[in-house]
Parts: sequence; C-alpha cells; structure tokens
Amino acid sequence: MKKTFALTHPKIKTDRLIEAARADIKKYLKRERSKELPEGVDFWDFDCKFGPTITESKKIHVAEIGLHIDSIEEQALEAFYIEILAKPGHRTKKPTPLPTPESFTSTLYRKQSTSLNNDGASS
Repeated sequence: MKKTFALTHPKIKTDRLIEAARADIKKYLKRERSKELPEGVDFWDFDCKFGPTITESKKIHVAEIGLHIDSIEEQALEAFYIEILAKPGHRTKKPTPLPTPESFTSTLYRKQSTSLNNDGASS
C-alpha cells in the first residue's frame, strides 16, 4: 500500500477523514496478515514509511502508525503519505536480560518469606 491521504474536503470534516484513513490502514494490515504464509515463515512483517509527503517520509515500525497519525492531526496538515509493504518475518529469541541487584534481592526476600511461612504454619 502506497497512498497519500488528503485531510481536506469541502463537505467532510477532518476528524472523519482521519478515521477513514485509520480504518483503511487497519483493513489493509488485516488483509495482508490473513494471507497464507510461505513455508518456513513465522509471520508477516511490514516495512513502513510515514510522512507529510513522499519525499519527507521516514521509516517507522507498524506499531507507531497510530502515533504518527495523531501527530499529523495535531499539526493540522492537509495530507500525509504512508507506505506499507508486507514481507516474510522470522521469529528470533529475545536476549535474556542480566539480573539487576533489585530483582535479586526481591527474589531472595520472597524465598525467605515463603520459607518462614511454611516453617511456622500449623493448621
């Protein structure tokens, strides 16, 4: 999807035009995600560009589309450009974060309090 959405119309209010643009984008993403995945692919990923014009568009993440539309609405621009291209995605493992001193002490405290409750409990 490569499209410039106009946010001015003689009869339609800007808010309704923005809602229509959001719905159109949402519909496109849903349609692309429902397509059959090729073999060896985990999900559909998207390359997105967003900006006031084609030449000023910058690469963004799919989850940020709504925030960028909000910013366009606040700036009261007359149009915005969005480009969404589907591509195969492959899941990768998230790196495990190193334990912080706070998480270590809270875990240690939980273990001690649990053992105290279990030792002194008589029903």
